[in-house]
Amino acid sequence: MTHVTDERYAVHVDDYKHYDTDTLRKHFLIEKIFTPNEINFVYTHYERVMVGGAMPIDKPLVLGAVDQQKAEHFLDRRELGVINIGGSATVNIDGEEYALATREAIYIGRGAKSVTFESVDGENPAKLYMNSAPAHHAYPHKKVGMADANVLELGSAETCNERRINQLIVGGVVETCQLQMGMTEFKAGSVWNTMPMHTHSRRMEAYFYFDLPQDSAVCHFMGPANETRHLWVNNEQAVVSPPWSMHSGVGTASYTFIWGMAGENLDYNDMDFHQPSTLK
Repeated sequence: MTHVTDERYAVHVDDYKHYDTDTLRKHFLIEKIFTPNEINFVYTHYERVMVGGAMPIDKPLVLGAVDQQKAEHFLDRRELGVINIGGSATVNIDGEEYALATREAIYIGRGAKSVTFESVDGENPAKLYMNSAPAHHAYPHKKVGMADANVLELGSAETCNERRINQLIVGGVVETCQLQMGMTEFKAGSVWNTMPMHTHSRRMEAYFYFDLPQDSAVCHFMGPANETRHLWVNNEQAVVSPPWSMHSGVGTASYTFIWGMAGENLDYNDMDFHQPSTLK
């Protein structure tokens, strides 16, 4: 069964300025992504994006519609991006099976009726991180491995942000309606992501942090350039980023993160940058 564990309403930037720590975390931090033998989503009112995870252990998990959709099937009016961060998985889409190893992705287009997720080895279960957005057209399903990704090498060791951006579900790799997803990995000694910080008012974004060692955390920065706040994020937690908010983070140790975006513009470089020296 598919569950919506929480619903996140859109927050106005003027209201955000008055939030204390607990209120910031309530509205923007997703503390639990994976639950054994369940599919869980948080339903956001930013572009109606859903953020969630599936963790099959000893049985297949069926992707079902949730109450908020008022639909017979989950993908009747949606598209779905899935990135596996755990053990090997099998994804069955309307009778067609796809093998999904760790760090591999699959795009599932609008209109799929039957979707199930299963771990190959329950002792090393799959952890399938998912983003879903409304879709106006049915594009073909497509599996994407790291070798298929469009890769950007950015940053430098001197600024502690030398990183490899693996664009997995983006134009030129996969045709989608509005969903984009990818994975950012860091070179040794680098811990800052997304520098310089930026906003893109034409789309929202979600960050999912993982590969964090025990007792480590990421300090995630958000807000407009003149009114920043921060959230301390633990391993396998996510942050919902409104269109008016920057999104960047620094870890106390090495980590990996998955970014997902949805909105009216599919141009990855559609960003308004904010240099560190101008932030408040």
